[in-house]
Amino acid sequence: MEDKKTELFKCGKELFSSKGFKDTNVSDITRMAGMAVGTFYNYYASKEKLFMEIYLKENEKLKQHIMETVNPDEEPLKLLKEVLALNYNGMISNPILKEWYNRELFSKLEKEFYEKGGIESVDEFTNSAASELIKKWKSEGKIRRDLDDDLILALLNSIPYIDIHKEQIGIQHFPQIMDYLVEFVMKGLTDIQP
Repeated sequence: MEDKKTELFKCGKELFSSKGFKDTNVSDITRMAGMAVGTFYNYYASKEKLFMEIYLKENEKLKQHIMETVNPDEEPLKLLKEVLALNYNGMISNPILKEWYNRELFSKLEKEFYEKGGIESVDEFTNSAASELIKKWKSEGKIRRDLDDDLILALLNSIPYIDIHKEQIGIQHFPQIMDYLVEFVMKGLTDIQP
């Protein structure tokens, strides 16, 4: 049973990567997997459900790679800018993750993402790593100690969500806005009061 699900996952990932979400259908996936279309529905309720499972796995791999790549001893502002740049570049270079920026697909993806518990899985991973960094930075006197760790974490977590609204903000200004926003938040967090 698990072998069939694994094969559907593998074939789905390959097809979504090469053809995109919109141009991949269930019959393409099952044909590649050598299974009947009905078999697909024994494991996944829809193409969206399979895609989201693949998306979450790819997102988790990206976040893991970022955490292994960055130097946690770097200054907070530089580290946050590096993490955001690595995340953005990782998203746009991965055809599965890049679908997040597909306006036509975004509302479907966002709904599936939240229903599938995507935000919790991403938050669990990133919040754990970020919480450790916040404690480290506080102990080293690099960020304000007068703010609650959860508030600092919420501030840091709010920054990447802005990319969802880049079109409303103004795509022509977006990279600068992200850069300044990170700078302003981190300056506020690193403004140590005597």
